[in-house]
Amino acid sequence: MRVWIDLTNSPHVPIFAPLVRRMHARGWDVSVTARAFAQTISLLELHGIEHTVVGHHGGGSRLGKARAAAGRVTAMTRFGRRGRFDVAWAHGSTDLPMACRALRVPNTTMFDYEYARLQHRLNCRLAQRVLMPDAIPPERVAGYGARPPKLVTYPGLKEEYYLANFRPDAAVPAALGLDGERIGLVLRPPADLALYHRFENPLFDALLEQLGRSERVHGVVLPRTPDQAERIRAMALPSLLVPESAVDGQSLVAGADLVISAGGTMNREAVVLGTPVYTTFAGRLGGVDERLIAEGRLRPLERLDDLVLERKPASAHERVRRDPDRLIDLAVQGLVRR
Repeated sequence: MRVWIDLTNSPHVPIFAPLVRRMHARGWDVSVTARAFAQTISLLELHGIEHTVVGHHGGGSRLGKARAAAGRVTAMTRFGRRGRFDVAWAHGSTDLPMACRALRVPNTTMFDYEYARLQHRLNCRLAQRVLMPDAIPPERVAGYGARPPKLVTYPGLKEEYYLANFRPDAAVPAALGLDGERIGLVLRPPADLALYHRFENPLFDALLEQLGRSERVHGVVLPRTPDQAERIRAMALPSLLVPESAVDGQSLVAGADLVISAGGTMNREAVVLGTPVYTTFAGRLGGVDERLIAEGRLRPLERLDDLVLERKPASAHERVRRDPDRLIDLAVQGLVRR
């Protein structure tokens, strides 16, 4: 079977890298396209995933995004026509469903945050399958055109599937200064170019200032874009390091004492890997975060005074591991053209 995977942002790489390897193990022919944005390309190189670069990000404006998307969809359609794919799959790509509609390639759109409305209104209508966690109430996505049987849900977190066989590399946090002498932190800034996150997050900057001058901690900041990296480096905070290149973020998270993130995927990776995590996300909470907060597995951080800095508990964390092949089957089963 010929499968087309499209990756448009950095978090998509660690999600799909182990799944691509599982599909290769099945004997499937998998082609990966990737948008040149943030650390997407460098992470693909880090994970050793063959890929074809198609298009770039359009910046922060709706007009810029629309222009970049139009050009990328055209290029994706050319790529897809050459590939003669049986099925396609992406997490949040708006370009893949449009190209697949033109090519009549059945495709699955996957997400775990339901309030990216502009994206979902398009993707859910164009895709043949919508795959999301069962923590999201189905009535929240019905207006996007996502209803059974098109809508398919899976139990738990997507991270419990693709991290099922993950083994952290202890050398990664050690090389970045998380050596146990100070409280080790991983920090992830907000997605300030995302349309669902169109406002400032002053709390995160205040956190950087406070933690970056604390002698109790050593933090590694994983910026989303080169501009974020330059801005944070310019703050000259002695207790914070901004890596010069892409890193194995999952091993870093596993080796840290605490994660503080305004994002989604890294928060849930911390939950799965047993590292305490605070969310500073300032948008509307989705069903996954609502459930994790209710279960005490994710802590909302709204004031600096609420932050508790401490070592990660020494007690063993029992990981939830789910079969990644089950996620693959849910994504593509029954979609292949005969």
